[in-house]
Amino acid sequence: MALIDRFFTAQVKRGQLTVTHADGITRTFGTPDPTLPDVAIRFTDRAVVGRIARHPALGAAEAFMDGRLVIDRGDIRDLVNLLKGNSPWERGSTLRPAAPIRLFGQVIHRLDRINMARRSKRNVAHHYDLSDRLYDLFLDADRQYSCAYFTDPANTLEQAQADKKAHIAAKLLLKPGMKVLDIGCGWGGMALYLHAKTGAEVLGVTLSEEQLKVARRRAQEAGVADKVRFELIDYRAVTGIFDRIVSVGMFEHVGPAHYGAFFRQCRDLLADDGVMLLHTIGRMGGPGVTDTFTTKYIFPGGYNPALSEIVRGYEGTKLFPTDIEVLRLHYALTIDEWYDRTVAAKEQIVALYDERFYRLWTFYLAGAAAAFRTGGMVNYQVQLSKSRLAVPLTRDYIADAERVLRE
Repeated sequence: MALIDRFFTAQVKRGQLTVTHADGITRTFGTPDPTLPDVAIRFTDRAVVGRIARHPALGAAEAFMDGRLVIDRGDIRDLVNLLKGNSPWERGSTLRPAAPIRLFGQVIHRLDRINMARRSKRNVAHHYDLSDRLYDLFLDADRQYSCAYFTDPANTLEQAQADKKAHIAAKLLLKPGMKVLDIGCGWGGMALYLHAKTGAEVLGVTLSEEQLKVARRRAQEAGVADKVRFELIDYRAVTGIFDRIVSVGMFEHVGPAHYGAFFRQCRDLLADDGVMLLHTIGRMGGPGVTDTFTTKYIFPGGYNPALSEIVRGYEGTKLFPTDIEVLRLHYALTIDEWYDRTVAAKEQIVALYDERFYRLWTFYLAGAAAAFRTGGMVNYQVQLSKSRLAVPLTRDYIADAERVLRE
C-alpha cells in the first residue's frame, strides 16, 4: 500500500482523490480544484495494489474491468481526467518505467507491429467485427468511427462528422467521374458521401467482413452500387489507377515496418496528377509504443505514428507533401460524445455483452479522450500529390470548397 500511496502523493496535486484500501484504511490526495473532478476509489482486495504497481496501465484497467477497483464517487472518465490532468504531455512525465523494462517493451512492441497481411485481417476483426448494435449505440447515424471536425465545439456529433467529410472532400479536389480509392472504408459513409457530393466513382476496401456487409447494403439501398463499390481486400492487393486516394483511420493499423510499402503502393495507384489524403491518429513526440491495455483488448497490432515516421514513410517516393494539418482537441470532443452515448446505452451494452465489457469499453473511451485532451495524441491530415501542380498554391480552396459542400 505504501508504494501506491507514494504514487498518488506524487501524481495528484490538483483535484482530490480519496482511496480506500482493502483493509478499510482511507487516504486523501491532492487539493480541491474547480477544473478537475473529485474522485473516490476503493480496492476490494490486497492483491490489486501489487498488480497495479507492477503493471500500472494494464493493472488498473483490468482491476476496474473485474470490479476490484471500484469508483465510489465520479466515474472512470473522472478518474482518468484527474490523473492525466495532473501530468499533461507538455510538462513531461516522471512516471517512466526503468530503462531495461522500457527497452524490453519497445522490442516486444516493434516485433508485434510487424503487421503481415495474414495477421492484419485477424487484428481488424478483433475490433471492427463486434456487434453492429454496439456501434449503432454510440456512433453517429453514418457510423463515422474516426475524429470529427468541430468548426464550433458546441456542434453536435452529427454536424461535426458531416463537417469532417466536407473538410476531407475539399482537400481531395474532386470532380465528377473521377475514380477514388478509399483505403479502410469502414461502413461506407465516406465513400457514399464523396459520390453523393461530387459524382466521383469510389472503390472502398476493408478487411472487416461485418463492415463490408453494411457498406454494400448501404450502396444498394442508395441505388449507387454501380458507382460505389466495396471489396474485402488488403490495400497491398489493390490494382488499377485512381485519380484520388483517401484513407481515414486505417493507417494506425499499417505498422511502422510497412509505412514505406504503404506509400509506394499509393504512389503506384495514383494517376500522374493524383492527390491523396491521409487522416490518422498520431503522436506529437517521437516514435513510441502502444500501451499494453490497447494492444491486448482494443487494437492488437495498432500503433499511432509520430509525424516523423509518417514523413519517413513517404520520403523517397517522389510524392509531394502539399498540406499537413494538425487537429488537436477535435478527437477529445468526438470521444466525449461517444462516451456519453455509451453511458446512456449501458443497459443495452450489458445485454449485448456483460458488465465487464461495458467497463472495458468505458475505460477505453475515457483513456482515449484524455490522450487527446492532455496527452500526446493528435490527428494528422497529410495531403500528398504526384505533381507539384495538382494542388492550388494557397489553402484558400479548402474553405471555399467546404462552403459549397455544406450547402
